[in-house]
Amino acid sequence: MNEHISSAYDRDLEGITTLIMQMGGLVEEAILKAVKSLADRDTELAEEVREGDKRIDALEIQINDEAARTIALRAPVSKDLRSVLTVLRLAASLERIGDYAKNIAKRTSVLVEMNSVNGSDAALRRMAREVEQMLKDTLDAYLRGDAELAEDVRQRDQEVDQMYNALFREFLTFMMEDPRNITPCMHLHFMAKNIERMGDLTTNMAEQVIYLVTGEMPDEARPKSDKTAYVTDQG
Repeated sequence: MNEHISSAYDRDLEGITTLIMQMGGLVEEAILKAVKSLADRDTELAEEVREGDKRIDALEIQINDEAARTIALRAPVSKDLRSVLTVLRLAASLERIGDYAKNIAKRTSVLVEMNSVNGSDAALRRMAREVEQMLKDTLDAYLRGDAELAEDVRQRDQEVDQMYNALFREFLTFMMEDPRNITPCMHLHFMAKNIERMGDLTTNMAEQVIYLVTGEMPDEARPKSDKTAYVTDQG
């Protein structure tokens, strides 16, 4: 009987893991499409990101339902329970990252009517690619049970913070040099902040993977380089 329950639990978790990977793939795609829509001034691609967020939200609901069903039917304990709780936390973070990608796409529709700010589009794309790679590595670490790779992602969040800080200073300079830059730079700053928050959420996911594998959260405080004012965009 115990072997039967264990086998059923393994099948349930495998199914939920498949959903997590699907959700993660959609979120990775949304990140890259959102910044590409900005660089190309492509409002149709931006709208595609906004519409695609519905699928991401639907997957989170499905994952939550499946996880709740697994807990109710299989009554997992110890590491098995930790696995299900980790899945729930990963799904919540992925959903939020998807929201930030959608926010970027929303602002693209406004920025297409404005002059571009020197080098900002390329800088945002580099920052977004770094976060997307962090997310990909985190999902790989989850699949492989690789705490070392998850820790590597955790350390790389500092690089994203440094990119954000550099952009923040550039936007301030542009706004002081020409008041006409104030509105586009404010939009671009919120985009950069959204990407920086994506990095934070991805790092949270990496820490959950470490907890899943080792049974403990990382002891050392996460290295942070974001020293600017804490401005968020919850739109």
